[in-house]
Amino acid sequence: MPPVQRHRPTGRAAVRLRTAGRLLLAGYLLAVGWLTLRPRAVPWVEPPNVTLFATVRSVWAGGPAEAFSTLGGQLLLLAPLGALLPLASGALGPRTASFVRTVLATAALSLAVEVARMSVPGQTGDVDAVVLNSAGAALVHLALYPVVRRRLRRAAADPAVRNTAGTAGTVPRGAGVLGAGGAEASRRRAWEETSQGRTPRTPRVRIAP
Repeated sequence: MPPVQRHRPTGRAAVRLRTAGRLLLAGYLLAVGWLTLRPRAVPWVEPPNVTLFATVRSVWAGGPAEAFSTLGGQLLLLAPLGALLPLASGALGPRTASFVRTVLATAALSLAVEVARMSVPGQTGDVDAVVLNSAGAALVHLALYPVVRRRLRRAAADPAVRNTAGTAGTVPRGAGVLGAGGAEASRRRAWEETSQGRTPRTPRVRIAP
């Protein structure tokens, strides 16, 4: 099976768009790290959850309000990565390949955060958080990837359109001034200069001994 080729748009507008995406991605990751890895002063901490969907079941048993706040917060925590990762990379590959890359990158980042939380005072890790974070990024990618792809393509096509329009609208210098009569006069003047031959030069006079 041949490898999937990624098309990365070029041009100033596309580069500026990717740079903005990378800055937004870096800022958002810093905010996520500040929210999730801060030490907390609590009397006790629950043990890490390594059983898949154990936290989801316990939250659903607590009622809709608790489920909405807890599960909704986990879904939204890394959901913006579904749009920021494709924007920062700028790769316009197939939608399925971009979806897989985005979800795997989000899952790896979420797993790293949950592992780091187990060493922070007052924090604990949860395997269900990895699933929910990845699901949130997947939903945002499905909803916004066509918009990101269209914006990157438009940014890459803008310089070419401007250059093409500028070339098509350029008029040769002097074309509007000369016209048909001016062009005929120029050709006649060039023919006369050619038919007269070279300009005669005065021979040097040698000094007699």
